[in-house]
Amino acid sequence: MDLHTGVSVNTVPTLLSRYHDIRNRTEALAALVSPEDQVVQSMPDTSPTKWHRAHVTWFFETFLLKPFLDDYVELDPMYAFLFNSYYVAAGPRHTRAERGMITRPNAVEVGEYRAHVDEAMHRLLDGPLSQEAADLVVLGFHHEQQHQELLLMDIKHLFSLNPLAPSYYSDGIDTLEPPTSAGPVGWVNFAGGISTIGHKGADFSFDNELPQHDVLLQPFELADRLVTCGEWLEFIADGAYSNPSHWLSDGWHTVQKMGWRAPEYWYEIDGEWMIFTLTGMRPLNPAEPVSHLSYYEADAFASWAGARLPTEAEWEHAAASASIPNDAGQRGIAHPQPAEPPTGELRQMFSELWQWTSSSYAPYPGFQAAPGAVGEYNGKFMVNTWVLRGGCVATAPGHVRPSYRNFFYPATRWHFSGLRLARNVTS
Repeated sequence: MDLHTGVSVNTVPTLLSRYHDIRNRTEALAALVSPEDQVVQSMPDTSPTKWHRAHVTWFFETFLLKPFLDDYVELDPMYAFLFNSYYVAAGPRHTRAERGMITRPNAVEVGEYRAHVDEAMHRLLDGPLSQEAADLVVLGFHHEQQHQELLLMDIKHLFSLNPLAPSYYSDGIDTLEPPTSAGPVGWVNFAGGISTIGHKGADFSFDNELPQHDVLLQPFELADRLVTCGEWLEFIADGAYSNPSHWLSDGWHTVQKMGWRAPEYWYEIDGEWMIFTLTGMRPLNPAEPVSHLSYYEADAFASWAGARLPTEAEWEHAAASASIPNDAGQRGIAHPQPAEPPTGELRQMFSELWQWTSSSYAPYPGFQAAPGAVGEYNGKFMVNTWVLRGGCVATAPGHVRPSYRNFFYPATRWHFSGLRLARNVTS
């Protein structure tokens, strides 16, 4: 097992406390939706809330309780089939696109499943723990945090299809008394040279953030803030979605096939652009960063703007000069906020939107997946996907770091994704 968790078996009491904190947060997020909300799957890329709750429970059951707790008894053997996601080595699984068909077990019974596994995990964590088991517990924490973010994104997509435009966060913080303009974009210069990329330090990282390696960067500039909705409106007004000149071939095909004419969750109602957020529908704020973009849209805008998307190595190198907000993942906000006034430094690097890079999701030099089913966690997706960096408003507390490599297919856009421009520096 080669998991970079930074945990010692001597910290088992801390593991137990953290286990309950993370599990309770999942339940707190799910408590804001009804049992009916928890069943529905709005499209094949999303999953019902109830399924997220059960799948993260299955993860602890499959990778911790069955191999490490001798007296563990499954609550229902069929749950291994219903709530496996894509771990082929762990056995057969229910079809992903039909997770919304699993009306039984119901939301209450999934809660009972969670309680059953929690009680057994308490017994496991209350006794002697091997380093292998401790590493898997920490991986389970971060896995569940990923699904907390997915739960919010999936609920947003589901609610956006409801004619009532329901609110998830009835008291969530959205943009209050927003400015009407973010001001002109600034540029931060980086000299280039040899840069070390990959996770640094002893804290947790996923296997795809390793090993560290050196890259050669040419001089470049990075925009000091994210692209705004106001700038995207200019892009639309210039015929963005009807002119193929700035689009990749597959991107233009996708625009025509899907009938896109604006980002996800934008609606033109009586001549005014509205946007759907986790607090419901409201007027579009030109100063806020544009969100829910596909890679194709981000790349087309960069071309139209006479710039490009940064590589993931450029982004990570630049992120070393930016600080992660102390309240990352704990602000309770429903939507990314407009940038603070310029300071000459990079703004909005973390915790507003995942930022598309121009880098395909590929293994770092020397990457080796862990053996067994856990090795399927990241490595099997290293093809046909693109890297995003920085975290977003839905990212869980303690789950943001410069080396984190998120990835999605280039045509997807229900996730909290935006863009930051980059430019070459010529002498």
